[in-house]
Amino acid sequence: MANSNTTLAGVRRLAGPSVAGTSWRDHGQGLTALVAGAFTLAQLLLVGPRMGLGWDETVYASQISAHAPAAYFSAPRARGISFLVAPVTSWSSSTALLRVYLAVLSGAALFLALRTWRGLFPARVLALGGALFASLWVTLFYGPQVMPNYWVAIGALAVTGCFLRAHADDADRPALWGVALSAALMTWMRPTDAVWTAAPLVFLLIFLPRWRRLPLLSALVGGLAAGAVQWVAEAFASYGGLLQRLSDGSRIQGGLGWHIAVGDQLRSLGGRTLCRPCTGPMPNPAVTAWWFVLPLLVLVAAAVAFQVRRPAPPSRTLVPLACAATAAFPYLFLIGYAAPRFLLPAYALLAIPVADALLHVVTAPDGRRRPIIATLVAIGLAGHLAVQYAVLHRTVVRTDAARRDWSRTAAELHRLGVRPPCLLTGDQAVPIAFYTGCSSAATGGSNKNATAEGIARTARTMPVAHLDTPTGRPPSYARGWRPHSFHDVRIYVAPTATGNGRG
Repeated sequence: MANSNTTLAGVRRLAGPSVAGTSWRDHGQGLTALVAGAFTLAQLLLVGPRMGLGWDETVYASQISAHAPAAYFSAPRARGISFLVAPVTSWSSSTALLRVYLAVLSGAALFLALRTWRGLFPARVLALGGALFASLWVTLFYGPQVMPNYWVAIGALAVTGCFLRAHADDADRPALWGVALSAALMTWMRPTDAVWTAAPLVFLLIFLPRWRRLPLLSALVGGLAAGAVQWVAEAFASYGGLLQRLSDGSRIQGGLGWHIAVGDQLRSLGGRTLCRPCTGPMPNPAVTAWWFVLPLLVLVAAAVAFQVRRPAPPSRTLVPLACAATAAFPYLFLIGYAAPRFLLPAYALLAIPVADALLHVVTAPDGRRRPIIATLVAIGLAGHLAVQYAVLHRTVVRTDAARRDWSRTAAELHRLGVRPPCLLTGDQAVPIAFYTGCSSAATGGSNKNATAEGIARTARTMPVAHLDTPTGRPPSYARGWRPHSFHDVRIYVAPTATGNGRG
């Protein structure tokens, strides 16, 4: 841009009085604050603070926990989310407190991420975009969870908004800091996701002369590097180097390569939190309809961005669309399974351009509403919200039931004498160990961290149990242990646990 300050002034003129000065502070912040507050409240009411921790959550939460020993931390994981929840997990074992903490924090983060777009879009666009993203069942479900994907999405939304502002105005120092901090947040949570998401921004700054800004490039690359320092250092300290950690991460995820996972992602939209292997029928068309409407709205957003009557540059729409595409690409075409949370960064980046497209569709050139179109859009959005709520409700009920089963199994293990310090192995040992307060061990698979001989030695000094299915065959080290049946779990308890007066 030859004259960046002139461009920013044009953007502000487009946004109108609601995005400038006092009116923005009064009206814009009020709208986005309302959306963020509703998002927090919806998490607490619709997901609930008492839902137990899931498998991956127990791994992340256990890293800094007053409740249980740290679970094995496999190569693809990053410790950012563990540090984020450490203010609670380091001293409390309350799941409800942890959920409330994350619900409030995720709402505040959404508000701040939307604010980074001030001056780029009108307040009503930001509020609608935030509402579209926050009302997806997958956003509501993972907002209060100890999982990194929502936080990558927040970082992606914020870094793109700050990037556009910093590029448009060289004097916007807060935007530069926002680029660095948001990029660091992404890599802190998931380094590989951050690289994919930021790729278009790096490309623009390096290869297109009119986009080159050395301070902006330094802020972006510096933020990415700062967030990844711990992960890279840990790669050399514990995983045999950076390339080895990346290789192990690829292997654990089934081998990254050309896999068309679009159908898998469609199947996961029905509430399957992990679709691996991803078989079975597609969800009801009402559940997947929004996925087919989304590309059409993206095309409308792109077309609107090039309208001559708009003084703002099309880059404010095209840049987030490009970042959304690269963020989604590995999960649509390079991985052989699906989880709806993987696409949260793409959804966050698409939300504002799509909101702009919707408001453009329902507004005539003279600024008046198109009543028929507005009514149809309102009906469509209402139906979309109803479907999202239905999927969320089913997912929460099913998930909560499974986690209550883990809690009951932990109580049974305590009754059998398996109490901390203790060790669990076998089927679903990782999450149940967290609920029981034990360590977990595996002799194979992606969580391999022990040998059969080592587990047998441990069983002589502390309570150890092996978990299996009712029809499963126990491993060699557990074949002489006493079996117990509990619901759908077969528990083999080492003699140490029942021979020391605690059984």
